[in-house]
Amino acid sequence: MKKRATQAAETSIDRLRIAGRVVVLLLIAAGLAWAWSARGSLDPASIKATIANYPAAPLVFLFAHLLASLLFIPRTVLAIAAGLLFGVWLGTLWAALGSVMGAVAGFWVARYVNGGFIELESLPRLGPVLLKAERGGWRAVAALRLIPVVPHSLANYALGLTKLPVGPYAVGSLLGQLPLTIAYVDFGAAGGRLMAGQANWLGPIAVGVLALALSVFLPKMWKQKH
Repeated sequence: MKKRATQAAETSIDRLRIAGRVVVLLLIAAGLAWAWSARGSLDPASIKATIANYPAAPLVFLFAHLLASLLFIPRTVLAIAAGLLFGVWLGTLWAALGSVMGAVAGFWVARYVNGGFIELESLPRLGPVLLKAERGGWRAVAALRLIPVVPHSLANYALGLTKLPVGPYAVGSLLGQLPLTIAYVDFGAAGGRLMAGQANWLGPIAVGVLALALSVFLPKMWKQKH
């Protein structure tokens, strides 16, 4: 009797887990549908105008960045909006924090939904790349983040299929995303200053160009060493 009761309890738990994964997938699908329908209004100026109306603008921005990361909205859009909204220094702080929060959220969602169902060895092309990232730890994650053609959200979900600990993943994500974050925040801040008629917009442009060049140069260095 006890054995049957235990088996029944385990079956119920498994069903609840499956139901939870299905609910998460449905929520993400609904979010993706909304993001696609609202894509015309998801530009940095509109995001800035919307968030600026809230008293706790930084918290709203972080929440928006987290959602954007889950819904495949480019993080560069949020970085430019951060520059417009908060300026260079605070914009970099909030955009960097938001990108890491979004990265960790996507990572956890993928790990929860997968639940060991997908084995990396069974994925013909993506599997070897993810296994290499798994072995390389935070350095490999940082290198992957520096590749501009790899979408932020896709990398979050894909890396969630690995056995990487969340700590090294978060550190690698922060460091790898930082050059592009700085670049686009500075471009946004420069645009904001220019629209406001301020003369000191050249500085952020120069820093942005340097950060953008760094994001191109660093992956080449990594490739030569590996």
